[in-house]
Formats: sequence, structure tokens, C-alpha cells
Amino acid sequence: MKKFFKITGAVVLIIILFLLWAIRRVDYTPYFETGYYRSTMERLDSLSLNSTGKKGRVYVGFGKRSITPKLHGQEDDPSVGEFREIPLSGYGGRKGAPATGIHDSLFVKTFALKVRDKLMIFVGSDLLIMPPDVSKRTDGLIKNKIGLTRSNIFYSATHTHSSVGAWSEGTVGELFGGAYNPTVVEWLSTKISEAIEAAVDDLKPGRLGIGNFRARAFVRNRLVGEDGEVNDDFLVVLAEQNGGKKAVLGSFDAHATTIGAWNMETSADFPGYWQRKLEKSGFDLSIYFAGSVGSHSYQSKGEKFEKSRYIGEALADSVVKYAQRIYLKDTIELSSMTLKIDYPEFQIRISDGLRLNPVLGKKLFPNVGDVYLQSAKMDSLIWATSPCDFSGETTLMYKNAMHKKGYRAMVTSFNGGYTGYIIPCKYYHLNEYESRLMNWFGPAYNPYVNYLIGDMMDRVSEAN
Repeated sequence: MKKFFKITGAVVLIIILFLLWAIRRVDYTPYFETGYYRSTMERLDSLSLNSTGKKGRVYVGFGKRSITPKLHGQEDDPSVGEFREIPLSGYGGRKGAPATGIHDSLFVKTFALKVRDKLMIFVGSDLLIMPPDVSKRTDGLIKNKIGLTRSNIFYSATHTHSSVGAWSEGTVGELFGGAYNPTVVEWLSTKISEAIEAAVDDLKPGRLGIGNFRARAFVRNRLVGEDGEVNDDFLVVLAEQNGGKKAVLGSFDAHATTIGAWNMETSADFPGYWQRKLEKSGFDLSIYFAGSVGSHSYQSKGEKFEKSRYIGEALADSVVKYAQRIYLKDTIELSSMTLKIDYPEFQIRISDGLRLNPVLGKKLFPNVGDVYLQSAKMDSLIWATSPCDFSGETTLMYKNAMHKKGYRAMVTSFNGGYTGYIIPCKYYHLNEYESRLMNWFGPAYNPYVNYLIGDMMDRVSEAN
């Protein structure tokens, strides 16, 4: 009996010691009192000293590559995009099962914009996010091939939940995207770099126009419903080469989740229907960028893929009608900033006040990658990118601030790193998916990123 109590006591002691190591209190240190804030601000101030706008003739170029996988191959061959099996990304309910077929094709599409010696590449991809491993490898390929750096590239994704998976390690990463396969990373980054090169090679004199319209019928606040605000703007950028090709860029805040976990075939969801409809309506290329999709979901009609078709084609019809009113310019001002940021340690909460040891967070959650914030001024548009599902409610604040300066504004998500959800601070204590499981870096990270994006948008709007 004594031996039993000794063994039991030892087991209890081990459990207590493990829990003391594994569980920490949530850190509420304000971001402006931290080392990561100070080092990032020093970097931002140095960027601002060198940030100037370029005004001149518009040059535009376009690129496109298929990222539709060839399924059921004999072996994985990234040179031709063929794989024995490949999981879909987006839903844990699929449990990493392989895709069974192709419902509709997936693409990466690129838009190159040059004014004098200032060159920017905007990358839209039919992916859940722009995976950190993929963007990092693409950065290396592009630097080696054509000398461009991350500061030249604005990544994004449509956020379809029925695209290629297998690009993330970590328990949670593989839960949402299936078992990691480095050959998938190799294939995707090769195709993205090819599309970037194609857009640069295609640069020709052209014109650019910017506009927006409201699309309230197709978006709702999914985090707090009617108690929250909704950003219902659909942003449109038109670009055309003189006497040549025409392209349209679009961004909207509705989550691309019209297709559920029941689907096991590749699909670009409603952004795919939007792109295909526009490419049948007079545009040579259409590129969709997920906007501030955090806390925002879609509204549509029908069942299964009919939901996707309804919202995608309705939004495309609106773009065609509205595009007729957009004035195109052959001379604009272009400026941008790309800031690599430092960030706090993982704070994965198990309750409102308790979190896991950051060591466990790193083991369980996906690779975050290098984290950047970006902002650009394209004539009358201030465009910022974020490494997350960024909240549409917060974007409303930036839109109002930029409107007072005479600009439109938007924030797109999934720019190559991934740090979970960035939500308004008032929602941090909600016990919901976005505010608890997917809020990875504690209560200071949300206001930290929100402050930096607002500051960068201000700075780039004033660059001249």
C-alpha cells in the first residue's frame, strides 16, 4: 500500500510540475512598452526617411500560371505539378483526406505596375493563404532570377477553402491543410515566380483607374452579427495596356467559404466564378484579393456550388457595370513601404487568463514565417497588406481616416507570413474561434499591428 501511495504521489507531482511548466498567465504588457515595438519602430523610421513617391507614366504587365494539381500520379513530380495524392486546405473536418478530383481550376495571377524606376508586383492566388514556406522560396527565386526583393511584391490569396494543401507543418497546420509535403511548396513557389516574371516581361505603357461600390447584400459580420459593423466596399482597380490587354483587380471582405468541408474537389469558390465571368466579359485577366476577411462572412443563395456561382457572378456583373464609370489615367503617383516586424511570443490561450508555454505553441501551430506589413499609394488608393485574417471592422477606421485625406483605402490579407486573426481589441475576451483559438500572440498584438498599419498608411499617403 505504501508503494502505491508513493507511486501515486510521484505521478501527481510530475503532473503538477508539468502543468506549472506548460501553463502561463496571459501577458498584458502594453505593446509600446516592449522591445519588439521599439525595434520595429526604429526600422519603420528608417524606411520613412527613404520613402518617396514617384510620379510619371504608367506601365502595366500581366502574368498567369495554373496551380491546378494533376492528381493520382505514379509519384510526386513538382516539375509538372503531378502528385500521388494531395489534400485540400481549409477545414479540419476533412482530416487531411486527399482531393478526389478537379471541380474548377486554380491559378496564380500577377499584375506588374511601374512608374519611372518604381516597380510593384501584385500577386493573387487561388489558395487558402499565401503559405510562409512558399513566399520565402518565391522571394529567393525572384531575387536570383530578376533581382527583385520582397519590397517589390504584394502577396495575397483568394482564401478559398478548397485549394491545394500540404504546405504547412505543425499539428494545427496539418489539421487544416493535410500532411506536409515539401514538393508541393517547391511546385507552388516555382509557378508563382514564373507568373511574376511573366508580368515583368509583359510591361508596356498603359493606363490605371480606381473605384469602389457597395455590395452589402453579399457580406455580413460573422463574429458578433448585427452588433458589429460591416465593411461592404468592393474595391476595383482597372489596368490596360495601350491598344492591348485589359485587366481588373478586385478585393472584397467576404470569407470564401460558400463551399463546405463536404467538398473534396479543388475549387476557387466564389472568387473563381467572379474571375471566370469577368474573363468572359471583355477582360483578358481578372485577379481577386481577399480583403479584410476577419469577422466577415458571405451572404448568398442556393445550395453547394450554386452559392459560389450566385455571389461570384453577381459581383462580376456589378464590376462590369461600374467599370464604365472609372476614369483611366496614363500618369499617376506610386509609392510604397515594406516593413519587417518583430512580434511577441506565442500566447495560445486555454482560458481567458491562461496560456500555453510558448514552446508548446511553436510545436502545435504552423510556422509563422517572416512577418511583413506593407502599404502603397497608387494614385487615389492607399493599399495595405497584412499577414493574417485582418478584420473588416478595423479597416473601416482606416477608410475613414484616408477619406479625410482624399484617398480610398483597403487592407488585404495573407501577404506571405501568417499570424492568425487580427481583430478589434474590444473582441479579445470573446470565447469565439477568431478571438480565442486563432488569436495567437496575446492582447498586445492586435493593437500593435493595427497601430503600425494605420501609421504606415499615413506615411505612404504623405510621401512625395
